[in-house]
Amino acid sequence: MSKAFIASVIQSSTEITGVAATRAATDLIQAIVKELKKDGKFTLPTFGTFTVRKTKARKGVNPRTGEPIKVKAGKTVRFKASPSLKKMV
Repeated sequence: MSKAFIASVIQSSTEITGVAATRAATDLIQAIVKELKKDGKFTLPTFGTFTVRKTKARKGVNPRTGEPIKVKAGKTVRFKASPSLKKMV
């Protein structure tokens, strides 16, 4: 799914211009990111939950050269589908 797809769905369901639909899709994505930064969690009822998780620093391997490298600690976003979404799919 892309931002353009979300914008086209918004445009067709609300009968607004493409520019306004793209702006609405951008604002929606920015609101989700802002909520993830603030609370570390975002839930869409009947769809699922996005959560921010920390990853530990670890050792990795450069696939091209085979030499060991250090991978820094960071954050990643996980998604868990709701039971109703699982039934629909």
